[in-house]
Amino acid sequence: MSTAEPPAPPVPDDPETPLDLVGVGIGPFNLSLAALADGAPGLRTAFYEREPAFHWHPGLLVDGAALQVPFLADLVTLADPASRWSFLNYLKARERLYPFYVAERFRIHRAEYDAYCRWVSEQLPGLHFRHRAEAVRWSPDRGAFEVEVTRLDEDGEAVALDPVAARHVVLGVGTEPYVPEPLRPLADAAAVPVLHAADYLEHRERLVAAGHVTVVGAGQSGAEVFLDLLRARPAGAEDLHWLARGPAFAPAECGKLGLERFTPDYTRYFHALPEPERDRLLSGPWQLDGGIGHDTLAAIHDELYRRTLDGGWPRAVLTPGVTVRTAGRASAGRVELHLEHLQQGTRARLVTDAVVLATGYRERRTDTLLAELGPYLRRDAAGRPCVDERHRLELDPVVKGSVYVQNAERHTHGVGASDLGLAAWRSAGILNSVTGGALYPAPVRTAFTTFGLGPGPGGGEPPPGWGGERLVSTRA
Repeated sequence: MSTAEPPAPPVPDDPETPLDLVGVGIGPFNLSLAALADGAPGLRTAFYEREPAFHWHPGLLVDGAALQVPFLADLVTLADPASRWSFLNYLKARERLYPFYVAERFRIHRAEYDAYCRWVSEQLPGLHFRHRAEAVRWSPDRGAFEVEVTRLDEDGEAVALDPVAARHVVLGVGTEPYVPEPLRPLADAAAVPVLHAADYLEHRERLVAAGHVTVVGAGQSGAEVFLDLLRARPAGAEDLHWLARGPAFAPAECGKLGLERFTPDYTRYFHALPEPERDRLLSGPWQLDGGIGHDTLAAIHDELYRRTLDGGWPRAVLTPGVTVRTAGRASAGRVELHLEHLQQGTRARLVTDAVVLATGYRERRTDTLLAELGPYLRRDAAGRPCVDERHRLELDPVVKGSVYVQNAERHTHGVGASDLGLAAWRSAGILNSVTGGALYPAPVRTAFTTFGLGPGPGGGEPPPGWGGERLVSTRA
């Protein structure tokens, strides 16, 4: 799509005129959609976000922490490399293109990605911050969705109701921090030093000064928090314990062919599988989306090794294969964790001054937001919303519009649902579906791996010019 096209017309003031597309939430995925929609001829969109401005995991923008995907996984490039909203154009606008060229960085800092997204969000038209979506309903009379939106003041208090109608809606409400059941009572108590890693930077000074700190969780966030605390505490007085439920502090999958599971080809293949097989795959190799970057693991080992140069070992304990069975308050405001080692079958008690839970995120529930669409919504055997190949909720045919979801379809589209590298491809597909055209022609093939046998998404169709025999598919 050419970047020379004129900008989209402004959103009409008449609330009776349905927009083409309304987005709920402005995280990276809906921001990608808004950026690719900008300039599409005749397409009228609006996006709403309850927060006052764009921020991407502000509590985890640890100094030096980098994205686990290349900078090409920006908001637009993998669908429209010529877009003015690309990361490279952001660098050009900030006169930083040559420093970036000399730096030879393929993976950028998290803080830089956040700054880039904020740069886009501050210039794109049609983005409405301090607006909270309350409900989405289908109006047969209008042939459109009605979205109840509440405008908020600087204190987050409701000041006005701004209803909006749209032919289609896209939900990009993101995820929320996950706290394991045994630790929820402590995490909810303001006076207890148990917090999720999402709030790490806000409490960093307090954690650095604490006598003993325990980090729970061995994904990338847990590794970054542990490394930052390790670097901030003096040698011989580290007093850190890092617990992991998995069997090892293992690297994320970074083999070139393994990474092809984060391509459109694999996403289509995964979606076409039977529901039980999809669930089995998602409970399989956790390193695909739950491991640690090689550079981070190396940095942790280097820092620990450096602290042995004068003899002795650092006061840091790293224990995989452990679960937290229960937790409670100990004396003097400390926390007591009751641990179980899964392989040994042994149990132990750990008393610590503070706990950082790097236990990941879960899809934010939309039951209240979509309550009035409940009777129209099709669900799978586990009660989850069914999502078709085009990232649309499967609704009763009487609903003529579509509700698209972003980063809420892991159970139907696989591990790539939350991957930044698929953001532009998914956004482009949503726009193609909304417009009924091909604003952004989809790539025919995106992986060298053929994920299945026989025709079909990700199946055994040979590439053009291939001289081998054709595969014939039969159902067992």
